[in-house]
Amino acid sequence: MALASRVLSRSKQLYAGQIVLQKDYVGQVRSFAKEAAPATDLKGDQMLKNIFLDVKNKFETAMSVLRKEKIVIAPEDPAAVTQYANVMKTVREKAQLFSESQRIQFTIQQKTQDIPDARTYLLTLKEIRIKRGLTDELGAEALMMDALEKIEKDIKKPLMRNDKKGMALLVAEFDKINKTLGIRKEDLPKYEEQLELNIAKAQLEELKKDALEAMETQKKREEFKDEPMVDVKSLDIRNFV
Repeated sequence: MALASRVLSRSKQLYAGQIVLQKDYVGQVRSFAKEAAPATDLKGDQMLKNIFLDVKNKFETAMSVLRKEKIVIAPEDPAAVTQYANVMKTVREKAQLFSESQRIQFTIQQKTQDIPDARTYLLTLKEIRIKRGLTDELGAEALMMDALEKIEKDIKKPLMRNDKKGMALLVAEFDKINKTLGIRKEDLPKYEEQLELNIAKAQLEELKKDALEAMETQKKREEFKDEPMVDVKSLDIRNFV
């Protein structure tokens, strides 16, 4: 047990694995702060101070949840992944942080609000998807671009987003695509839930990888050479957060 107890406290690798949770939440808080920042005449220093305090409070709230909730580092176990995702959901709710889908929506709003034409808008959506590490398994993007090509060919000019008639035609084409692909608006919550589960599994995989690397490193030390490797599932992160 000496090996297990010292791995988390002394290993930089696993500490980085733990901190990935913290970095993720800080990133969400920054996005939240940008969206929620009121339009006031506050001086720069005071505004920065307010944002810092907001980030600090949300961070402390998130960590208070992580210190109480048990997390099993078992990405291969669907139950453990679901439990981890639920813990992260609790953190978001208590700390008032964005979910991944909300962060994507916020990013889309920020990146596309000044784009005048439909083509650049769609290309920007693709860029955001790639940067967020999301895949287009159904090939929807190509179909959407084909639909845009069709509309622009009919109207004989680039489609602008303020062209209500042209955009209505494009939206109608998108509705056909969604129907063909079996995408329904009422299923969006299910897609969002699956996205959060995928993220939870990826984070658990990273934690497991860091834990194993840390234990391998510590095992090479003379003081631990005779100790057996522990199962990462037995590690309780609450003791080291």
